[in-house]
Amino acid sequence: MTGCGAVIDIRQATLEDEPELRRIDLATWGPLTSPADPPENPDEWRFFDGERRTPEGLLVAVRNGRIAGWVKLGPATPLPSSNHVKMINGLAVDPEQQGAGVGRALIEAAVERARALGARKVALRVLGHNDTARRLYERCGFVVEGVLRDEFYLDGRYADDVFMARDLTQG
Repeated sequence: MTGCGAVIDIRQATLEDEPELRRIDLATWGPLTSPADPPENPDEWRFFDGERRTPEGLLVAVRNGRIAGWVKLGPATPLPSSNHVKMINGLAVDPEQQGAGVGRALIEAAVERARALGARKVALRVLGHNDTARRLYERCGFVVEGVLRDEFYLDGRYADDVFMARDLTQG
């Protein structure tokens, strides 16, 4: 895929990607993008924790020879009855690479991976005040399926938790 004149390659993450993924995650972490607090000790924090975060299901975008972003795709729930739904459990784009098509390329790659796994739907959650991310998801065919009003208290104000999804059975 190309974006702003540069080729964007998408591939499966590896353990060797840890330093770059960690750098991007720390650079993009904040109350606009995550309801979780940033790590207390960023110098000691690791992207791959061996439990919740592993290379499995993690795709990385490479642009101009450097990792430009990542997306995590996984099951929506641990229940077999929801195996047909995959969840985007995180997306981050290097601030220096934002606006170059990296986010869209990652979302489309996650959707294609979900299709290959037999999914009928891809879902995600986004903070209500993250207008940039919401516009990106809408441009990629995601629609709002539900809103948990004032679900989080971040940076001195309440924030909605917005559930969005893309139906893979349509076109």
